[in-house]
Amino acid sequence: MNDIDRRTFLSNAGKGLGLAALSSATVAGLFGNVVAAGKWISHLSPIEAAIDEDYWATIQQAFSVTRGIINLNNGGVSPSPRMVTEAFVRYTWQQEDATAYTMWQILEPQSETVRTGLAEVFGCDAEEIAITRNASESLEILLMGIDLKAGDEILTTTQDYPRMLTTLKQRELREGLKVNLIKIPLAPQNVDDIATAFERAVTPKTKLILVSHQINLTGQILPVKKICDMARAKGIETIVDGAHAFAQFDFKRDDLGCDYYGTSLHKWLYAPKGTGMLYVKKDKIAKVWALMASEDKNRNDIRKFEEIGTHSAAMRLAIGEAILFHNAIGGKRKEERLRYLSRYWMNKLKDVPKVGFNTSFDPKQSCAIANFKIDGIDPVALGGYLMSKHKIFTTPIVFPEFSGIRITPNVYTTLWELDRFCNIVEDVARKGLPKA
Repeated sequence: MNDIDRRTFLSNAGKGLGLAALSSATVAGLFGNVVAAGKWISHLSPIEAAIDEDYWATIQQAFSVTRGIINLNNGGVSPSPRMVTEAFVRYTWQQEDATAYTMWQILEPQSETVRTGLAEVFGCDAEEIAITRNASESLEILLMGIDLKAGDEILTTTQDYPRMLTTLKQRELREGLKVNLIKIPLAPQNVDDIATAFERAVTPKTKLILVSHQINLTGQILPVKKICDMARAKGIETIVDGAHAFAQFDFKRDDLGCDYYGTSLHKWLYAPKGTGMLYVKKDKIAKVWALMASEDKNRNDIRKFEEIGTHSAAMRLAIGEAILFHNAIGGKRKEERLRYLSRYWMNKLKDVPKVGFNTSFDPKQSCAIANFKIDGIDPVALGGYLMSKHKIFTTPIVFPEFSGIRITPNVYTTLWELDRFCNIVEDVARKGLPKA
């Protein structure tokens, strides 16, 4: 990377992150091609850039993934770019030297730079961002830490993430709260039908709404802003589960209007596994109890939610490199590429007999994640066949309201891999699964 490239990289990709995340020349070298490739397509709109295969070939090379398996289950957890893994290893070795001193006095304080970077991506104050271990921890802090009394109602959907439903069920059993579960339409013609379903379910006892930004089962993007605006008008607080949305498609805090937001960073931000983020609106920090007790002097401090005992500083700091990688691609450019990959395979299969979709083609309703089905074919059996015979890793979904297979490509996925997947699915749709 020459001096001009380095200055461009620092000014554009690393805004707000300082130099802490660039302490390794090796990492900067791995990233040089990505920065240079960004210049090739800087004149293109995000939609135009989404189909520039030369550019995305450079991005694909930034990952160290195997090509022996076609991984179409990036919705669960994503591989990290090499620069993130390199950083994680580097910080891990660093904290092994005079550990108590190095980890707590040198490395851990640098996480404040990461906090600032996350706040810039989300579009809020750094003092409203806590760094957690995953979306589940972020959301449990909220679901267990907001004061409610017997008889109060919490509204969410049957399609919400199982761990969150389990958390609400525990409070229901333990404290006499009422959990109100609603069914939302599957791939609706009008996304506002989902907001209407929420509004109709509100009662005078509704005190809290938990809404998924994106349903993990189908990739359905919910009209969060409309739901949050409705809730605020009625004096109801809103928690948004952003586990699958953050850094997949481009948005800011003000596009949502929520009071609280929890997400994982090891999905679409490509941060180390076991990293997450919690947003709490500043004037609400004091009222939310920490999941692990913190001193009263920290009542108004977002960091009270991070007091979990001894933990590695390496994972937290390597989030910085993940932010650099995300910013270098660009949130909107990344969104359009992910949607392009999704629509690429969906459009190839949409006219195949017996193939149907549990996900809308509307770009406002879905991005990288989609769910399809083949009439008469068990999704579990199909998923097993795809993996055992063709080494294509997918996510079979069997749910009371629908079933299918969730497909989630990523920026490192090639069109050849999607073509191969589509050819095999079309063959199964026409001929059925081969007999064992």
